[in-house]
Amino acid sequence: MRRDVFQAIADPTRREIINLITHNSLNIDSVAENFDVSRPAISKHIKILQECGLLVIKQYGRERYCEAKLEKLNEVSDWVEQYRKFWTEKLDSLEEYLKILQAKSTTEITIETSTKSKSKKNGKRKSGK
Repeated sequence: MRRDVFQAIADPTRREIINLITHNSLNIDSVAENFDVSRPAISKHIKILQECGLLVIKQYGRERYCEAKLEKLNEVSDWVEQYRKFWTEKLDSLEEYLKILQAKSTTEITIETSTKSKSKKNGKRKSGK
């Protein structure tokens, strides 16, 4: 089965494993101690992360250590970036449109206020005669 980085980060447990091993290599038992799931379940998560290229297992004596290889996360970053640009442009356009509407609204209020003010002045003059 072909796995990709998106599958790896889709699960919160795997994201936390990545977070744990980002700063320090940990043996599999040390990783498993941080979770309320079985060691075999953590081993499956680690296997998926390994298949996705986000970690490597290195053998030191009898211990197996997990080391983070985060270069593959650039795929996620690149994918997100295209949508960030898209939504930034859309939201900028919306902001400009709202400014135009607000300016029109302010202009209409000013015109209405001015017209009412003139009507009151004209009405007072007529009654004052």
